[in-house]
Amino acid sequence: MPTCAPYPPLMVHHARRFWSRLAGLLARPELRKGEALYLQPCRGVHTFFLSYDIDVVFLDGEQRVIQVVADLKPWRTAMCPRAQAALELRGGQAHQYGIAAGQVLSEVLVPEAKS
Repeated sequence: MPTCAPYPPLMVHHARRFWSRLAGLLARPELRKGEALYLQPCRGVHTFFLSYDIDVVFLDGEQRVIQVVADLKPWRTAMCPRAQAALELRGGQAHQYGIAAGQVLSEVLVPEAKS
């Protein structure tokens, strides 16, 4: 019997160029529930000048979750030297989507958003 996911797929915006990664969430409207920013390459993030908490999911080159930093407060940093990419979500969303260390994110979870 098929199961229904409790949440719709994330709308993921990608930041792959230097300037879009550097600006990160600061250059975008505030993340809404169900939205994420995928940064590649990325080994560390900061929340300077943000006004809300974020979850940071660090990924290896195979899209396997290395580390989840939950509810990173404004004016903080998080790093993962082994990471190749990071997924930033609204605080609390990683847990709600069931994202955990060791999991491989599928293309369904990380689609390319048209923006």
